[in-house]
Amino acid sequence: MIFKAIGEARPYPEHAKVTTRDWAGVAPSLVRLDQLVTTRSTLDLHQLLSEDSTFYGDLFAHVVKWQDTLYLEDGLHRALRAALQQRPHLHARVLNLDAPGAPVGEPLREL
Repeated sequence: MIFKAIGEARPYPEHAKVTTRDWAGVAPSLVRLDQLVTTRSTLDLHQLLSEDSTFYGDLFAHVVKWQDTLYLEDGLHRALRAALQQRPHLHARVLNLDAPGAPVGEPLREL
């Protein structure tokens, strides 16, 4: 199993992060794919296989932590690409609705 679960909706409350600029203030971290619950079950293959799929968007996936569960809000194509490359982690911006401001995941490391 790639993900913890496949969801169909966003069960967490609304938050103020709508645009890429809004999410830019959330520091990226490493998140394990098997800890994520998706918020949608379908994906456009053109988006998955596109070489420039992140050209107009955020470089990092968007994850929301709510009630000790990590929900993949945006970046399903990035997560699947990581799984296809047999990488267990995904770089994501994690918005912690359980305790705003608290760090989540592993901090990014210099390569």
